[in-house]
Amino acid sequence: MTMTESAASHTATREPILSARNLVKTFGRVVGLDGVSLDLYPGEVLAVIGDNGAGKSTLIKCLTGAEVPDSGELFVSGQPVHFKRPQDARVHGIETVYQNLAVSPALDVASNLFLGREERVPGPLGKLFRVLDTKGMRRKAKDELTRLGISTLQDVTVPVENLSGGQRQAVAVARAAAFGSKVVVLDEPTAALGVRESNQVLQLVRDLRDRGLPVILISHNMPHVFDVADRIHIQRLGKCAATITPQSHNMTDAVAIMTGAATA
Repeated sequence: MTMTESAASHTATREPILSARNLVKTFGRVVGLDGVSLDLYPGEVLAVIGDNGAGKSTLIKCLTGAEVPDSGELFVSGQPVHFKRPQDARVHGIETVYQNLAVSPALDVASNLFLGREERVPGPLGKLFRVLDTKGMRRKAKDELTRLGISTLQDVTVPVENLSGGQRQAVAVARAAAFGSKVVVLDEPTAALGVRESNQVLQLVRDLRDRGLPVILISHNMPHVFDVADRIHIQRLGKCAATITPQSHNMTDAVAIMTGAATA
């Protein structure tokens, strides 16, 4: 049985890594989320799709601490959690890669991987003078890229501004995978990429899944979603309209559910 078949057929017998129950979020009179529930299981890619204004971004923000839901519950590995800021989610092993990537173009690959988590040399130099352990971070960055199977980034000393769009996305994803011990959330990772670079990023998503790291993928690109997703959560008008699989429904079905022309 393949990883995709396993994720689709055995979710009922496994404990979710991340769960949301009846999330509600309003912005004045605008309802962002209206009782949305979601489960993410080990070793799966869960795509979140929906039309503009369907609540995708609000849902992801509530799952990653960027927004606090008005009501509802969140669980990580079965334990209730309360995220008030993104750092709270990171503490629980949830890392997010947003569309703007949040990479520093002037810094090299290794420095970007450790951005905000810089390591200092041991001893007085590190403690008193705060000298960064550049060699150590570069070594660990190279090891991490090798572990993730990212072959497009051989030299971790290259400034990110010299990389292609796909390589920059790989840096951001690698940073999330390196420190996201439980969940990686990718927000439109292929939106600004060409065909070749998009395929590289999609392969990276598969590699993360195959290593047991669950991924939440937000995307408007239906072929990409149906290419890599094990399950697909469809948002419509602030609610979950359906959760389907590429085996149970096709792209036309998914669009029909998104627009309200059909139900699951």
